[in-house]
Amino acid sequence: MKKIFTNLTFWVLTAITAGALLGHLAPETAVKMEFLGKGFISVVKLFIEPIIFLTISLGIVGMSDLKKVGRVGGKALLYFEVVTTLALLIGLVVANLIRPGDGVTSQATGDVTKYTKGASEFSWWRFLADNVTIQVLLFAIVFGIVLGRYSGKDRIIGWLSFASKWVFKGLHFVMLFAPVGAFGGMAFTIGKYGLKTLVPLAKLMLTVYTTMGIFVFVVLFLILRQYRVSLWKYLRYIREELLIVLGTSSSEAGLPSLMEKLERMGCSKSVVGLVVPAGYSFNLDGTTIYLSMATIFLAQVFGVELGWSELLTIIGVLMVTSKGAAGVTGSGFIVLASTLQAVQHNGVPLIPVEGLALLLGVDRFMSEARSITNFIGNGVATIWLANNEREFDRAKMERAFRRVEDTEDIGKDNIEFLTKP
Repeated sequence: MKKIFTNLTFWVLTAITAGALLGHLAPETAVKMEFLGKGFISVVKLFIEPIIFLTISLGIVGMSDLKKVGRVGGKALLYFEVVTTLALLIGLVVANLIRPGDGVTSQATGDVTKYTKGASEFSWWRFLADNVTIQVLLFAIVFGIVLGRYSGKDRIIGWLSFASKWVFKGLHFVMLFAPVGAFGGMAFTIGKYGLKTLVPLAKLMLTVYTTMGIFVFVVLFLILRQYRVSLWKYLRYIREELLIVLGTSSSEAGLPSLMEKLERMGCSKSVVGLVVPAGYSFNLDGTTIYLSMATIFLAQVFGVELGWSELLTIIGVLMVTSKGAAGVTGSGFIVLASTLQAVQHNGVPLIPVEGLALLLGVDRFMSEARSITNFIGNGVATIWLANNEREFDRAKMERAFRRVEDTEDIGKDNIEFLTKP
């Protein structure tokens, strides 16, 4: 019994269940709990940029060969492009096979003008200018390279190491409140949208979740198997973070903790620092699957038969626009709107953009699947690249996985870390 009550996983799962019950039984009260979920995510976001800066700077300084920075970055971008394109193709194939849009009425209410406007205003320059994570990533790389060449770097490294230690201690303290954030996020979602909104689009929901399951348990499984890493053990290892992402519907909520766990699992600090932040913007596997399936779904709803030229247009557009989805508010709908506008015949969109209103009610529920798939995918990318670069300690991985099997040790990790010197 003591093991259960000291286990953060238990409390997060309990909070998610309680939030769902509150949302179903007392929706008006549940909607007011939104501030708990948003507040928790806002606090966690405060740690993202400092952790990225400290992790990358210290990692690059510790590298004996600075050419590794460029090599790892290049490999990461190539990996992101290949895997997200594969996710895109899987989404298109499954959507065309199952055809979740057949029989769905095209009548829906909802204002989609802000998304169509956002699609027309989207630019890569604004994406880079507004994406603080990418800016910090680039600055940290430059700072780490410069610091590595500075003769008096030892004292600065000492300061950075001290700061890193206390930033992570602060993060551990904040993560103890993860059940509160998960409760608020789940209560708001169920309370505002309700389970009844899922009924008309249940087939689409089931298809999206099934496709993402196939991607995780087939594609990502095979990627990890190349270096003899167990996907199942890895998922058990990050189960607390997965529940937090599920409860808050935001991969940001688990991002700093994921970076720490990957490093503790055996990935080098430099690889973790480069791959995870970059992946958050460019390796959106779940988002890519959803966008491709939603496009085909809306085509089926409106009875639009897409030929090879239209499908190739969709693939080409999503290969580019999906990479910027993390940097824009309402990003999923904005990118989807831009894709629908790009598939035209004689200057007229084949798929009415107004069809986005059909997805407004269920998008929040599918956002959880997107976030979890993105989250798992970025961890897998980091593990693969660390192994590929021979920057992976298998002994650390085995120790980390063994600790998961002892629930009492996991509970102690969450609490005793705060008291360690």
